[in-house]
Amino acid sequence: MTRKADELVAYIQERCLWQFASRAFDREENIDGVLTLMGIILSGGSPVLKTPMDRLHFANANHLASEVKSAFPWLKELHKEDLLSVISGVIARIHVLTVKQSMNAELHQQAY
Repeated sequence: MTRKADELVAYIQERCLWQFASRAFDREENIDGVLTLMGIILSGGSPVLKTPMDRLHFANANHLASEVKSAFPWLKELHKEDLLSVISGVIARIHVLTVKQSMNAELHQQAY
C-alpha cells in the first residue's frame, strides 16, 4: 500500500496547487478537505457539502478523482477499506512534505 500511496503523492505533488496555500493551517485544511472527499468519491460514497469551502474542496476532489482513476487503473481494484487506507497514507505524507518539512518560514507566521 505504501508504494501506491507514494505514486499518488508524486502525481498530486506535480499537478495540484491547492496543497501550497500560504499558511500552514490553510494547507492542512485544503489537503484534508480535498483528499478526504476524493476518498469518498472514489469509494462510491456521497459527500455531505454544507459550506462553500466544502463545495470548493469537492470541485477539486471530483476533478482529481477523475484524473487519478484514469492514471492509476489499480484504484478500481482496491476494496473500500484498502482504498481509504491508501488515501489516509497520501494525506499523511503530503502533510509531512508540504507543512511539517517545509522550509517556508512564513507558513507559521501568526500575523500573516
